[in-house]
Amino acid sequence: MTDDAAPPPAAHVTALLQAWSGGDQAAFQALLPIVEQELHRLAIRYMRGERPGHTLQPTALVNEAYLRLVDVTHVRWQNRAHFLAVAARMMRRILVDQARAKGYQKRGGRAPQVPLDDVEAAAPAPAADLVALHDALDALAREDARKGQVVELRYFGGLTVEETAEVLAVSPETVMRDWKFAKTWLLRELSRAR
Repeated sequence: MTDDAAPPPAAHVTALLQAWSGGDQAAFQALLPIVEQELHRLAIRYMRGERPGHTLQPTALVNEAYLRLVDVTHVRWQNRAHFLAVAARMMRRILVDQARAKGYQKRGGRAPQVPLDDVEAAAPAPAADLVALHDALDALAREDARKGQVVELRYFGGLTVEETAEVLAVSPETVMRDWKFAKTWLLRELSRAR
C-alpha cells in the first residue's frame, strides 16, 4: 500500500483486527500493510516535533512500534481507533525512553549550559519538551484518567473527536470539554516546569 492510497474503511480494519485477536493469521497478513501505513503516519506526526538530526527516524520508530504491537497477544482489539490509541501510546513511550536515554530530562539533563544573558534566545530542546509533556500528561492522567486519554488519543494518536469519543465510549461533546480543559491544564503545568 502506498502512502498516497486512501486508508481502508474503518469497519474493514475493525473486522481484521477482531479476527486477528481471535487468532486468524490470514487477517494478520491482511493487516500488515494497513498497520505499516497507520504506524508510518503516526511516526511522521511524532517526528515533526523532534530536533533536526534526531537519531531515531520515522522508519525505525515504525519498526520498533510494530515489533511491540506484534507481541501484544492479549488485547481484544475493539476497532481501528482502539488500535491507533495503543500504537500512539507505544510510540510515545519509545520516544520518551529514547529522550531519557540520551540524557534529556525535565530539568535539563545533559543539555548544554546557556549563559543567563542568552536564555531568551535559547529554544528548549524538543526532546526535553517531549519528556516534560510526557510527565505533565502522566500527572494529568493521575488527576483525571479520561482527560489524559483524550490528549493521548487526539494529540499523539491523531484521532478525530468522533473516534476519540468512540474509543472512550463518551459523547463528542464530552471529548471537546475534556480536550479544552486538558490543553489549559497542560499549558499551565508545562509553564511551571520551565
